[in-house]
Amino acid sequence: MAPLQPDITVAAAIMQLSAWFKQLGLDSPAVDARLLTGAALAATAEDLIREPARVLSATERATLDGFAARRSQHEPVSRILGQRGFYGRMFEVTPDTLDPRPDTETLIEAALEIVRERNWHDQPIRILDIGTGTGCILITLLSELPKATGIGIDISHSALNTAIRNANSNGVSDRSQFLIGESLNGQSEAFDLIVSNPPYIPAASIAALDRDVRDYDPRLALDGGADGLDVYRAIASQLQNVLSDGAIVVEVGVGQALVVAQLLSEALGARALRPRFWDDLGGHQRCVAVATHRPSPLLKNL
Repeated sequence: MAPLQPDITVAAAIMQLSAWFKQLGLDSPAVDARLLTGAALAATAEDLIREPARVLSATERATLDGFAARRSQHEPVSRILGQRGFYGRMFEVTPDTLDPRPDTETLIEAALEIVRERNWHDQPIRILDIGTGTGCILITLLSELPKATGIGIDISHSALNTAIRNANSNGVSDRSQFLIGESLNGQSEAFDLIVSNPPYIPAASIAALDRDVRDYDPRLALDGGADGLDVYRAIASQLQNVLSDGAIVVEVGVGQALVVAQLLSEALGARALRPRFWDDLGGHQRCVAVATHRPSPLLKNL
C-alpha cells in the first residue's frame, strides 16, 4: 500500500486500510483498520465516528503507516498495540506471552460455572494457573472472585514479569503470586481450582498454523510435543497431590477432549467425578473439567 496522503481524513484512512487488509486476505479487515486508526490517533471508537472528516497529522499518518505495514505481515493487532481485551479487561501482551484469544474465555465460563455450583463465590478458595503467560486466566478469575487468591506458574521469567504487570493494572496484585515453574513441579500445597491453557499443538502441526499464530506466538506456548499431550500428561502425573476437593479445568485442542478427560480422570482415580466438556463459539469442545467428590453430602455433585 502506498503511504497515506497528506490530506487524508479519518474516514478515508479507515476505508483505505480496510480495503488493503481485505485484499491481503486478513480475517477482520474493517475491525483491524478501525483499531489501528484509533490507536494511531489516540482516539476512541466514538471519536472516530464523531470526527470522520478530521485530517490526520503527519505524525499520525506515519504512525498509522507503520501499523499498517506490520499488519500486512500478519502481525496480530494485539501485538502491534501491545494489549488485548479479554473477558472485559485489558491485558498487556508481549513477544514472550501467548496472545489471549476469545476461545479461552470458554475456560473462564467453565470455571465460574463450577464456582457457582460449589457456592465458592464468596469463599477464600485457592487457584493455581499452570502456564500463566499474560496471567489473563488467573487475573480474570481473581477479579470475578473477590475472596480468592492464587498462584500463576510459567517457565518464562519474561512472561511472569508481564503477568505481574497485568495483575497490578487489574488490581489483584495483593491476591496473586507468580512463580517460575514447569507443570506442577515444586507445588506442594493443595488448591481448590486448577486451571491451564497449556501448549497443545502437535509439534509437526505448528508449521501449518496461521501466520498470525505461527510467526508471533512463542513456540514454547504452542508446542505440546509429538501428539500435543505432553503437558497434560505432566499435569496428570502430579495432580492427585495438589488438587483438594475441587476441580481442574483445562483448555484443549480440537479432537483432544476425550483423551485429556481420560488422563485427568485416571490421575484422580476414585475421587474423580464424571468429566464435563464445554464448547467454544465455533462449536468445538474447548474445555475439559474433572472435579472431585465434595466433602459434604448436602451439596449437589457436579
